[in-house]
Order: sequence, then structure tokens, then C-alpha cells
Amino acid sequence: MSITIRSSFLPLVDAEASLAFYRDALGFEVRLDVGHENMRWITVGPADQPDTAIVLHPPLANPGLTEEEGRTLMELIAKGSYFGANLSASDLDATFARLEAAGAEVVQEPMDQQWGARDCAFRDPAGNMLRIQQA
Repeated sequence: MSITIRSSFLPLVDAEASLAFYRDALGFEVRLDVGHENMRWITVGPADQPDTAIVLHPPLANPGLTEEEGRTLMELIAKGSYFGANLSASDLDATFARLEAAGAEVVQEPMDQQWGARDCAFRDPAGNMLRIQQA
């Protein structure tokens, strides 16, 4: 038996800003861009990993979410303290330079961590924390 990760979900607040970040700054390909009424889901992923994706989604598109829960969720997203993903890059320093030049919010410059990894951190346009480590 084999289990793999197919997709992970991260909220988006501004679809166009998220699209520009993941497509243009990170270099991910857009696999799906689906809209319904005033909502939009964008699926992106690395071109060389067709079976792995991140689905950028409207965080309030959950029929069971109460108004109070929605407010709390949006407050957490606005603080950048709720969602995130860990990525890996073959050249961490070049990836950092590209994202910084694209205007991404730097949280941590590349550094060697105590646990052995070399990584950096950014926030995407919705405030999601992205940690990128040297492959």
C-alpha cells in the first residue's frame, strides 16, 4: 500500500495577488482556476511534480461555518498565524533572492537551523507562512 499527498489547501484573500505570487514569484504552474459566483479556487504546483498541488481557496467557502467562526478565521488569517506550508528548493539562496525581488514579505532570511536544515520563511499575500528549506 502506498499513500501520497495529492493536495494541500491554503486560504487566499486576494485571488489575483495569490496567483501572481504562486505563479510568477514561486514559478508554480496553474493547474485549475475555477470560479463560482464571488469565489475562486486556484490550484497550483511545481511543473515537475504533476501529482502534488496546493489549492488556494476562499476560506469562508464552507457551508457549515458560522458567522462567528468566519470572523475568527479571517482574524487568524489576517495575522498570518493560522495556515502554512513547508517547501523545498534545490538552491535556497537563489529562491530567496527571487522571492525577495518579487516583493514577497520576508519573515526569515536563509539560515542554518539547530536541527540541521538551512531554511528561510516568507508570507504569501494572504499571510500564510511558507518555510523553504534547502533540498
